[in-house]
Amino acid sequence: MTALLLWVGVLIDLWLGEPRRWHPLVGFGRCADWLEQRLNKGSDFRRRISGLLALLLLVAPPVLICAWLMQWPLLQWLLSPLVLWFTLGFKSLGDHIEPIRRALEQGDEPEARRRTAMICSRDEATLEIERTAVESVLENGNDAVFGALFWFCIFGAPGALAFRLINTLDASWGYRSERFLYFGWAAARLDDLAGFLPARLTALSYALCGQTRRALRCWRLQAPQHDSPNGGPVMAAGAGALGLKLGGPTRYRGTLVKKPILGEGRAAACEDLDRSLKLLRYSVLLWLVVISLIQFVWILAAGVF
Repeated sequence: MTALLLWVGVLIDLWLGEPRRWHPLVGFGRCADWLEQRLNKGSDFRRRISGLLALLLLVAPPVLICAWLMQWPLLQWLLSPLVLWFTLGFKSLGDHIEPIRRALEQGDEPEARRRTAMICSRDEATLEIERTAVESVLENGNDAVFGALFWFCIFGAPGALAFRLINTLDASWGYRSERFLYFGWAAARLDDLAGFLPARLTALSYALCGQTRRALRCWRLQAPQHDSPNGGPVMAAGAGALGLKLGGPTRYRGTLVKKPILGEGRAAACEDLDRSLKLLRYSVLLWLVVISLIQFVWILAAGVF
């Protein structure tokens, strides 16, 4: 009963949020940093092979252990929602955005800027607070919510776990810098592949839960201009759904990156932080309802035939 397990996993996430101490992904990230420092050496070819080896060493063992545990029905029922909770960042997105909104309403721009810099890799001194926060909700909605839900539906808990770990490695290694260009290629390419279908379903969900025509138009016309095959549809459709103009030149770690303008309408404001979170919540509810209906029809069809 995939739909039931999805509902339980999402409700656990809404109840508990992300662990405040001993977060498994934090430990995973530290292992990734330790391994990268020891393997990311030598020629360009050696770095490519080392990056692929590091990815396999970090992702394969926990996923295989999870798949082995899922062989027992009782463990599958008990552990699947917990693994899904581990892979989701649904409630935590709101937990990170709320202090930014509160600081903006209180006129405390330095605190809002500091909080915003904590959820992105942009330069704190030059980032646009409202725009960056809204973009983080839209992008992380795909990476930390819908991607995990999609692969949970396809391969159960091992699928969701594999996606989240690969996505975490891409966030750590998937930069086009001198250090990670070759070592991080495997994580970046695999993340693009794993996120291809979820990103387009996320974009469609944003469109259906927002200003649909504008979102679909922005997706069609603007997404190809984005350098990310998955980020383009998600960001363009999300910006269009909200009626906002996002994107544009952004500074990352001292380097100015020219990004296309995405969406239509006005610039992001403080109230749009809540609007972006509502769009995400409505989209998650849409997924849960649609998946439940599909499962219900499937059960009825199986009973008839």
